[in-house]
Amino acid sequence: MEMVNRYIYAVTQKLPQSQREDIAAELRSLIEDMLEERAGAGDISDEMVNEVLLELGSPREMAQKYRGTKKYIIGPELYDPFLIVLKIVLISMSVGLGIIFVIESVLDPANILDHFVSFIVTIVTGFPQALGWVALTFMLVQYGGGLKADELKFEKWDPTKLQPIPHPKKQIKRYEPITGIVFYVIIIVLFAFSSNFFGIYRFSDKGFQQVIPFLNEESFSQYMPFVILLLAIFIVKECLKLISGKWTMKLVAYTAVINIFSMVVAFFLITGQAFWNPNFMMELVQAGLVTEGSEGFRVVESIWVNSTRIIVALFLIGLVWDIVDGFIKARKA
Repeated sequence: MEMVNRYIYAVTQKLPQSQREDIAAELRSLIEDMLEERAGAGDISDEMVNEVLLELGSPREMAQKYRGTKKYIIGPELYDPFLIVLKIVLISMSVGLGIIFVIESVLDPANILDHFVSFIVTIVTGFPQALGWVALTFMLVQYGGGLKADELKFEKWDPTKLQPIPHPKKQIKRYEPITGIVFYVIIIVLFAFSSNFFGIYRFSDKGFQQVIPFLNEESFSQYMPFVILLLAIFIVKECLKLISGKWTMKLVAYTAVINIFSMVVAFFLITGQAFWNPNFMMELVQAGLVTEGSEGFRVVESIWVNSTRIIVALFLIGLVWDIVDGFIKARKA
């Protein structure tokens, strides 16, 4: 009855999560009744199973019957992931903007009301944009065939070509892409609204004094669209993982293309001379945090000079491992 299990799995994966368990039980009962009717007092053969599944139609057709309609912008098989991603993005945006509000309030408590108004305005204007981008992403996946379109629309339905139920190690734990989406959304918010917060904070007895930025504030605005694009691509990759739910060679291919493109973009961004603050060491000295020519100065300078190489190396290793790990899991039986 392995073919029956595969069929039920294929059908339910195209339905909303909340309906899958009930429909799986109902469909299994229907198939068993049809098989018993054909077999009578005899044994159920693979040929009978094949005939019953042919009669029921392809998993896509069967799922459409349960849905009762074919008209949708974001299909039922993607609707649950869409809601999950939308909630994650909105919550992550709120967290990111909340972090910015707290930092601004701590650094500049005299203008806390202005910071709060800015926080509310950004929430009100940012949420609709987030909704639009998430919806657009899922619409493109929907009409681009998606990662679950394992049946060609005009291909003759053949039960023997049903995909096996994925090995547990091939399945992608839901928390993995969710964690990635949360991280990237918060970073986007911080970069987009407060890139000057990335740096060394200097305090004195009188409180906050200044931030010595890591980034070149004069030219970073030129890099901003590319940084946002890079992080948005990573979010799309995590969405694809969430939608797929398991590692497949198609998902590995998507991941490889996205990661290779990201490597190229990130390399040119991070290694650009105008990306980092060219006066970082001088500003540390002026702030009295290090003394020029001292041992501490040389250590910090060495770390600062080599930081680009370290970041690039770690970034490349992470992206390559993402591809390799996915490939290994996709090959599991």
